[in-house]
Parts: sequence; C-alpha cells; structure tokens
Amino acid sequence: MCTIMSRRYPAFNHTAKWLPLCFLLFLFPGQPVDALDELSDVVFSPKLQKAYFEIQKLRLPVARELIDDERAAMPANPFIAYLDSYADLHYLLISEDRTGYKIFLQQQDKRMDNVGKLPDKSPYKRFFQADIRLHSAFAKLKFGNEVSGSWEIIKAYRLLEDNRKRFPAFTPTLKSLGLLHVLIGSIPENYTWIAKMLGLRGNIAQGIGELRKVVKEEPFFRQEAELIDLLLHAYTLQPGPEQQARIRQWPKEQPDNLLLHFFATTVLMKENRSEEASRFLAEAPAGRDYMPFPFLNYLKGEIALQSGDYEGAFAFYSRFLKQYAGFNYIKDSHFKMFMCRWLAGQDQEAMQNIRKVTETGSTIVEADRFAERIAREFMENKISPRQKVLYKARYATDGGYFQKASDIMKSVSEKSFGTTSEKAEYNYRTARILQKTGHTNECVPYYDRSIELGQAGTGAAGFAAASALQLGYIYQKKTDNQKAVAYFKKAMSFKKHEYKNSIDNKARAALTELGQ
Repeated sequence: MCTIMSRRYPAFNHTAKWLPLCFLLFLFPGQPVDALDELSDVVFSPKLQKAYFEIQKLRLPVARELIDDERAAMPANPFIAYLDSYADLHYLLISEDRTGYKIFLQQQDKRMDNVGKLPDKSPYKRFFQADIRLHSAFAKLKFGNEVSGSWEIIKAYRLLEDNRKRFPAFTPTLKSLGLLHVLIGSIPENYTWIAKMLGLRGNIAQGIGELRKVVKEEPFFRQEAELIDLLLHAYTLQPGPEQQARIRQWPKEQPDNLLLHFFATTVLMKENRSEEASRFLAEAPAGRDYMPFPFLNYLKGEIALQSGDYEGAFAFYSRFLKQYAGFNYIKDSHFKMFMCRWLAGQDQEAMQNIRKVTETGSTIVEADRFAERIAREFMENKISPRQKVLYKARYATDGGYFQKASDIMKSVSEKSFGTTSEKAEYNYRTARILQKTGHTNECVPYYDRSIELGQAGTGAAGFAAASALQLGYIYQKKTDNQKAVAYFKKAMSFKKHEYKNSIDNKARAALTELGQ
C-alpha cells in the first residue's frame, strides 16, 4: 500500500483509534498445555512459558533474562522469536521509544524468517507469522505509520484465514482472527467496500463468537480471548454486568500483574468510576522487576483533576512529563496543567502551560488534537471565562462525581453562554449528568437541543454527534430500534470534529448489533 492509499482510502486511518486495544493481543494464556511439546519444531520449555507469563505482567526484565537463557540452548526455536517480538511490543507501546522502534522493525524480518522455517504441516507456522505481523502493525500504528501498519494487518488477516482453512480444528487461530473480524466489522459503512476489495471479511458478531469459542474450547488462550471480548465491549460496544464484574476480579486474582491493574483502572475510568479506579491504581505492583510505566502518573493526574484536586493533579502531570520520553499525551498533559491553574483562578500562571501545548508533543491521539485546538483558540481569545463552569462539570462527570457536577451546572443556564458551541456543550453536559444519574427521560430534551445547535455548523458538531450517540444507546436499551438506528446514523452524519473516528466506530458497531 502506498501513501496515496491513506489519502484516498481514509478507512485505513480508523485503525489508530484501536491503539487503546493494542495490549489486547497475545496476553494472558491459561495454564501451560503439555500437548504443545508434541511439536518438536516448537519447544514450549518451562522457562519460555514462564517468560510468556512474565511479559503479560509487564515484568519485562525478568522475561528477557529467561528468554536469553533459553536462546543459548536453542537459538532456532521459533517460540523465542515470537516472545522477542511479543516483549518488544509491550515495551514500545508503553515507552514510545523511537530508537527502540527502529531496532524493532529491523529485527522483525529476522523473526519472520525464523518462524518461516517451520514446516507447512505445523499450524503454528502461519499462526506465529500472523501474530508477529500484528505486533508490527500495532507498533507502527502507535508510532504514526498508519499505511504500513494497515498493510501488516491485511497480511496477518490473510495468514490467519489460510491457517483456518488448512487447520480448521486449530482453535488458537480464532484468537487473533476473531479480533480482526471485529475490527473489520467496525469500519464505517461508507468504507466497507474498501475492505471487501482487499478481501477482508468479517463482522462484530462473528468476531465475538470466535473469541467465545476460544474461551470455551481452548484452555491455553482462554483468559486472553475473554479479555479481548471484555475490552472490545468496554471501548466499542456496551459491557454487561458480568463483564464489569470480571474486570474487577482479575487484579485480585493476580495481584502481581501490573497490566491487569492498568486495564481495570482505565476501564473503570471510562465507566465514570474514578474513585474505584484509583484503588486499583494504588494497588498496582511496582519495582525493578517491572518495566517503568510513567503513564500511571498521568492517570493519577486525571483522577485528581476530576475530583477537583487541582494542586495534586498538577503535580502528577508534571511528574509524568519528567519521567516520560514518549510523544503522546504531551500536549494533553500541558493542557491539563493549564486547566489546573485556570480553573483554580490562577490565570497568569496558567498561561505558562498553554503556550507549551502548541510547542511540544504530537497530534496522533484525539486528546492531543483537542488540546492543540483549544490552546490555539484560547491564545486567540476565543475561549471565554464562562467556559470554566463547563470544564469543571465535564471533569466531575468524567470521574463519576455526579452530585458535584450537578451542583456546578445548576449555577448556570443556556442563557449564561454566548456562543452556539457553548450552548450546545451546556445542553450536552446537563443531559450527560441526568443520564448518568438515572434520569433518562429528563435528559432526552437536552440531547436533542444539543443536536439542534450542532446542526448550525458553528463548531458544535462534536457535542451534537456525542448527543446523538447517547440517544441511540438510550433507545437501543428501550428496544425502540427504529429511533436507535436513526440516532446512530445521525451521530455519524456530523463532519470534522475531534472525536469523529471514535463516535463513528461506536455508532457503526451499535448499528451492526441492530442488524443494520
């Protein structure tokens, strides 16, 4: 695929929104399976199996030592090449080390060659090749190489489909293929023809079914498939009570697993449960056996900001920036540090941070793009002090501090704001608080009003699209499918706003569930 394809076929750019799910691949197998040792070409030695588990806990120094011990005894073992790739992916996703990324890309071809020496009769040959390509794909997407990353996904898909046809009883294939089928099924409708042209087939229901087949029939990959299923629902679909309970239970079952604590924290924060998330964050294991994870300080900053602890939040964001050598969430952190000062009434001190938003970091993730836009608007005097109340309510709502958010919003009305965008946001924030506190019928008029204002095309499209998405969920829950479909399609109709990729994909996923 050449650079022209990314311009002509923007469907491939939507894969960047799956970066929060990068860790989903290849994590958490169950107990070792003795049958694996029957394949003489792939040696699943006890040390390598332990290394696998250590990687999954983010205990990378320990894992690499185990792998190196086995490398000396069996350098040609394809499982070593797989684990090297697997460990590197975890490191790169967390560290965003550009030098390490270049070395990783150089090593991947050698690892593919190593695995390629397996005989065609081995179901692990294409399975390992596909997973290594997916390691490369998610690393490339993380580092902004979307076109090359998309090609890796296509190649991995074809390897997995071929493996499924050759070895239909080899269930592990469905672990990765199921995830890809969900990804393909979530492509917005107006781009599905591109996937079909490239031979990519799949839908969300198919992918979820394949993952659950692995959970039911394949002990070795059971936990991994279950976690993929859970996080796909958390980030794209709607998690059920059993899934919500499971994400809380896993860290208790594996208290030394840093990655599980991270997932529990981020999922609960997404579900507006920051107080509960903070407990998992506080219990997260640390030490020299674990790789450094500065992003945890960013999460602590988010929770403190949501609770209104502006000094504490400022300190956590500052600590994150000092420890972090990556490129994502830099703009967002400076923006949040500005917010900590601005919302506390320290406007002069706040200006020191707003300038850094436009001078540092990247704009790969939505949070950084939003920070860049708002910073420029603020410096152009387009942001009014009236918006302080909206930001305070937004952060409180995000954290699940609904009574606090409600009290903040009671101090204003739509007439308190001057621009259409501010009025649309006021209605969206009010509706969101009502929805989250169980006042579903009362929130509908506010969402509809936000949509009405957003249709004027005056910078309010993001709030209108988000409002339409939430109304779609409300009517889907009421089994009023006709209205649900209409609102999900309405959500996708708004153009050019920061959250278009994520909102469109969620709406597309919901429409698929509704048979559309």
